[in-house]
Amino acid sequence: MASHIRLFFAVVICALLAACINAPVVRSDFDPRADFASYRTFAFIEPLGTDRAGYTTLLTERLKRAAALQMESRGYVYREKDPDLLINFQSHVQSRTEYVAPPPMMWGYGYGYGFYGGWPGYAFGPDVIQYNEGTMKVDLIDAKRRQMVWEGVGTSIVDNIQQTASDQAVQNMIASIFARYPFVAGSK
Repeated sequence: MASHIRLFFAVVICALLAACINAPVVRSDFDPRADFASYRTFAFIEPLGTDRAGYTTLLTERLKRAAALQMESRGYVYREKDPDLLINFQSHVQSRTEYVAPPPMMWGYGYGYGFYGGWPGYAFGPDVIQYNEGTMKVDLIDAKRRQMVWEGVGTSIVDNIQQTASDQAVQNMIASIFARYPFVAGSK
């Protein structure tokens, strides 16, 4: 019986963690002093935070395509020379450990007739769950002032690094992050 309850709690925790895979947790912030109405063009900062050792990674190319699609859908125009906004990406995966406290122990029952004892042999211990958490950060930088004006950060559980870096997964993550971007080109 105890192993069934323990298994139930482990399955519930895993299901909750798995739900994060499809729906990343996204947060964003912006500089309220920035004049978003003046921004109409964008480009990518060189070198991007996802580039390594002087070359462009496959992840970087996927991120650039996905971000350009999001920016263009908001009316921004890509302009390599003298853009209003620069885009940068950063990503990392880190190992996490969660401690899940055991459920409260039922020690017995009775209504004023004494204590009938607990369930011997049924001890519930804590569970420790280990998983990988991926974080994707998108920065929009005022190109003239060289100051960040908006950032969006998405985190989710990573089961498979190759699948997480796939074109579709990158597009989904970037779309989720840009869903929190409240501006369109040339307007507040």
